[in-house]
Amino acid sequence: MIIPPYLKKGDLVAIVCTARAFSIEEVQPAIKWLENLGLKVRLGSTIGKKHFQFGGTDAERTADFQTQMDDNEVKAIWCARGGYGTVRMADDLNFEHFLKHPKWVIGYSDVTVLHSIIHNLGIATLHGIMTFSVPNTPKEILNAFAENIFGTWKAIRCNADDFNQTGSANAVVVGGNLSMLYSMCGSTSSLNTDGKILYIEDLDELLYHVDRMMYNLKRNGYLDNLAGLIVGGMTDMRDHDNPFGDDAKTIIKELVKDKLYPVCFDFPAGHIANNNAILLGGEAFLEVKENEVVFTQQQQIQV
Repeated sequence: MIIPPYLKKGDLVAIVCTARAFSIEEVQPAIKWLENLGLKVRLGSTIGKKHFQFGGTDAERTADFQTQMDDNEVKAIWCARGGYGTVRMADDLNFEHFLKHPKWVIGYSDVTVLHSIIHNLGIATLHGIMTFSVPNTPKEILNAFAENIFGTWKAIRCNADDFNQTGSANAVVVGGNLSMLYSMCGSTSSLNTDGKILYIEDLDELLYHVDRMMYNLKRNGYLDNLAGLIVGGMTDMRDHDNPFGDDAKTIIKELVKDKLYPVCFDFPAGHIANNNAILLGGEAFLEVKENEVVFTQQQQIQV
């Protein structure tokens, strides 16, 4: 797996829309934050554009992302926000230049489409906060994210959960948003999870939808040969008046309770305030103990 060069002061970060629209006014806090880190900022042509809910037409979003990928001066592409729309432009991207000159692609949620495509090309990506997140992200998470993009990774620790399954794993991390992983099953963007640590999270889903998506992952072999499973925020899940019967954690637990690999619930990443960054495609050590969980992204060999 190729790890793109980490950022250094003076590097250029491009901010683009791959999904929902993002205004010039909304992007200002992120610009200030990046500049305070000593980084330069380029606003992609999609910032400030609006085509219904999208940040420009599919063609405009594709062209903007392609421009940033093909420009060697750009060292990272930071997706402005999620929602929906990345899948509509992702298949029209040409990764020929990107493969020769890898750079960071950063985001989460709907950006899982790009994480998966790029992972299958053999290049690591950064699952972390997006531009819209900056004003509402706790200072300690912003500080940790800054360290990550400059190449420093510290252990993430969280409390034990009654649903956890103890054990340890040292493996490459893959995954992202559950809804997006589900939607890509059977496509060229589907992931091979064998021997890997799978990370999942989601937001605002009906519980029977969660059950359906998890069964789809199971039937596609995603859960069979994992090294470990990390469940991040399963945030604001909903139910019908006629209850489904299980909550999100119980749904997931039932499908992996007989597995021998470690399983961690309520990991601090996803659609939550404490959205810690995860290096997708990088190796990590996961230790699920009786009293706590420790997740350590290893320092990686870069291109």
